[in-house]
Amino acid sequence: MRSTAEDQRVRIVARAVEIFSRSGYQATPVADVAAAATVSTAYVFRLFDGKLGLFVAAVDDCYEQVAAAMVAGAATSEDSDPARKLDAMSAAYVDLIRDKTLIALQVHAQSACDVPEIQDAVRRGIATVVRAVSRESGADDDSIQRFLAYGQLCHLIVQAGLADVDSAWARLVDHGIQHH
Repeated sequence: MRSTAEDQRVRIVARAVEIFSRSGYQATPVADVAAAATVSTAYVFRLFDGKLGLFVAAVDDCYEQVAAAMVAGAATSEDSDPARKLDAMSAAYVDLIRDKTLIALQVHAQSACDVPEIQDAVRRGIATVVRAVSRESGADDDSIQRFLAYGQLCHLIVQAGLADVDSAWARLVDHGIQHH
């Protein structure tokens, strides 16, 4: 059975998320993504609008995975209390980021926001996550903002390996945060 171009596109984006998460937009050749997806570089360029289009598709997919995790997390909460829904979403996100790939891609995308298309993808992704959290939790704006800030702090702790630093300042930053 032959796979369709859309099936290939989905498969290539999945590999692009992984490959771009390692080195970011500027330092990752499309050939590396093509090799990981076992397709030709020319085929990748045929399916996507160049390297930028491929990276944007990877960023879009990354944030869609985060939003889907938030929705799934909320669904696990048997309590309709917004705070409990946010707790369930937080637990789902902790599970999602055990593999640092999505966090790394988000960091790379945020650092490349000087490219308008990438900035648009990051904004679109954050909007998707905020809308999902808002809709599924029913929480007020302040609670959602704190939830998102907590998530960004978790990113910092995980990326900088602060949980492994045996120092008062690191314990303060890491205090009470579940992210392992």
